[in-house]
Amino acid sequence: MLTADQIKTQAKFLGFDLCGISAVDDWPQLTFLDEWLQKGYAGEMHYMSRTASQRADVRRVVPSARSVISLGTVYNTDRPYSIERTDCGEANISRYAWGDDYHNIVGARTNALLKWMLTVQDGPFDARTYVDTGPVQERVYAQQAGLGWIGKNTCVINSEIGSWFFLSEIICSLPLTPDIPALDQCGTCNLCLEACPTDAIVEPWVLDATKCISYITIELKNEVPESERRSVGANVYGCDICQDVCPWNATASQTSDECWQPHSAFDRPRLTQLWRESDDSLGPIVSRSAMSYTGLTRLRRNVAVALGNSMSREADLALGESTLDESKQGSLVNGHVVWARNRIEQAKDGNQKR
Repeated sequence: MLTADQIKTQAKFLGFDLCGISAVDDWPQLTFLDEWLQKGYAGEMHYMSRTASQRADVRRVVPSARSVISLGTVYNTDRPYSIERTDCGEANISRYAWGDDYHNIVGARTNALLKWMLTVQDGPFDARTYVDTGPVQERVYAQQAGLGWIGKNTCVINSEIGSWFFLSEIICSLPLTPDIPALDQCGTCNLCLEACPTDAIVEPWVLDATKCISYITIELKNEVPESERRSVGANVYGCDICQDVCPWNATASQTSDECWQPHSAFDRPRLTQLWRESDDSLGPIVSRSAMSYTGLTRLRRNVAVALGNSMSREADLALGESTLDESKQGSLVNGHVVWARNRIEQAKDGNQKR
């Protein structure tokens, strides 16, 4: 009979940094999703509502499910946090998107673990694997499995390695020995709430996604509302501020895994440098990263906004070049270019009047 200890040993062999097991149960935390959706915090993420019933109980995904194996993969690399950088001309890209697409890498490793389980277990069993792609409240199961607690910034935090890790899971019908759930250790700390530039963390443990810079730069498929553009700052894909300020990340674990090392195009690039990259050069890099979810056009949209926020002559010159470069044209991008150049011009006029 396959044991929990055997699974954890194999998970470590395959490169996972964390592995824990939780029983399938009606955990109270699973019910919060409905309240969150009713408040409209999901915004345009309509898939959350469509799959709400499945997310409430993994047995609606795997009817025979008895255990959830939660896995953690550290992606933090040796680079400064966004709050440590002072150059307003530098692009901010969420750490998880610097390297290869985690869906592919972590997915392959999770599938490899399941394949090994199927060869070791005496007799068949039902199972499904997910990497941030299925109707599973993975943070709830991760906490129940002891990987960490759900912090006030809604990220899973581990007291030893921090919060910079991907989650994946195997839902299976095996009656595995569960781990002890992780206990909350945020205490009275509210640094993440205080640091959020858009007040997206409306109260501890509650995120209004529609205000979050990650949602604005990643989930929005069309224009960034003008009322939100200034708050984007230099963030061109996601936002890490609530994790950057977390005390548990002050000495967070780092990985030397090549998969998560930043591609040269995403390794602290200047906004103008990122903007001037051609589609032929940048497109393949984006398609191999987690940014494939949004694609090149939305990335250019975000870079245009960030260039406007930098309010520099260098940014204005780069944006002006786009009128000569057909690869950067398109109604979605161009509308933001016009806004950005107007913002820079207004700032210049304001300085001249002083």
